[in-house]
Amino acid sequence: MKQNIKILVIEDDDSSREALLILLKSIGFTVKGCSSGQDGLAVLSGEPFDIVITDLFLPDLNGIDILSRVKESSPRTEVILVTGYGSAETAVQAMKKGAYDYITKPLNIEELRIIIDKALEKGQLVSENVYLKKQLREKYEFANIIGNSQAMQQLFSRMKRIIKTDSTVLILGESGTGKELVAKAIHFNGNRKDKPFIAVNCSAIPENLLESELFGHVKGAFTGAVKEKVGKFEAANYGTIFLDEIGTLPMHLQTKLLRVLQEQELERVGSNKQIKLDVRVVSATNVNLEEEVARGNFREDLFYRLNVIPIVIPPLRERIEDILPLTKHFLEKNCRSMQRPIMHIDKEALEALEAYPWNGNVRELENIIERIVALTEGDLITLRDLPANIVKNYVEGTPTSVTPAGIDMVAAINEIEKRMIGEALQLAGGVKARAAVMLNINRTTLVEKMRRLGIPL
Repeated sequence: MKQNIKILVIEDDDSSREALLILLKSIGFTVKGCSSGQDGLAVLSGEPFDIVITDLFLPDLNGIDILSRVKESSPRTEVILVTGYGSAETAVQAMKKGAYDYITKPLNIEELRIIIDKALEKGQLVSENVYLKKQLREKYEFANIIGNSQAMQQLFSRMKRIIKTDSTVLILGESGTGKELVAKAIHFNGNRKDKPFIAVNCSAIPENLLESELFGHVKGAFTGAVKEKVGKFEAANYGTIFLDEIGTLPMHLQTKLLRVLQEQELERVGSNKQIKLDVRVVSATNVNLEEEVARGNFREDLFYRLNVIPIVIPPLRERIEDILPLTKHFLEKNCRSMQRPIMHIDKEALEALEAYPWNGNVRELENIIERIVALTEGDLITLRDLPANIVKNYVEGTPTSVTPAGIDMVAAINEIEKRMIGEALQLAGGVKARAAVMLNINRTTLVEKMRRLGIPL
């Protein structure tokens, strides 16, 4: 709302200043006026303003001095200069130093109104950009990477040291372990957090387009290059580029990438012009690059250039103690998005999750929890709510053979009964009478067993 927009007018001519204040107030702005540059700076030091409109030439200070002081103390405040026709060149120079725009005397109030609206729009975009960057930083704080295990604590410790440097990082881990999440955490907690983060999946881009995608091209470089294109490296300048699945990079592009890393400059496809770069490179792979080097599929010199600081993300099956906090996190996240009460998981279902090998790692767990939240009616997740493959893995892992060490026969029989009842109920769509027929027992017997075994009725 305009009454929330504060404008300071600095003008030594009393009649011009008062006329402008009246006009701006009539439009709906909150305004204040000063007759000198020093008075204006004193007012600015005591309260914030969205826009400063100042004469370029004042008795004590000029508009350039005021502009410099405003931008130093309040970078988001926009400055509009008022000048005579003969001073337009000076006003243009002021714009290069940070002034938003200038307007010549005599003032055209409609023209000034348009300039103010555009300045406010720019300020809003800047504020939104700052807010979004803050949100990104909060989203990728280390605290948002879930893991209480010793392996994850070691990972966090290494990441905290890495963010203080600009060193090249190679993230190693199976598919689904969260390599991009770690890369973003390194970027958004480091010195380049306010600069671009550009992610490239090297395996997802066709080989014939990958060079142009990474390094850009000039118009006419090849058939279809109808205009010049800025590549991902240029787009990431002064920030971070994340090269995912780096092990799939074709050999000829490995050579070009090595040169870019060594020289910190690139040439667009079809050009011989050198473009200087200042980019932090974080790459990731789920293959063993040392083995790929031995097979001749990956350049050894590029491997050493990328592997300055290696980070290994352990697979989920090697950090079982993280399954509970991850499950709770994904339950809260999905329950919130689906607007339902927070769900919980019982001991047996948790044991089944912890016994599962999780070949798809954290991503697989997240997808399964989302499916459970969507399909489960109750607020407590039990073994019967889990996918059949997880239940089967859990049940088959329960000892049912007598060994020299002995066996808990009652527990083993209970587990077998639980599994069979769970499978029957799943096949019967939860209808107990139908499940009892499948098990060749009476419905009342089924209900008694369910009650004894703790299976929700």
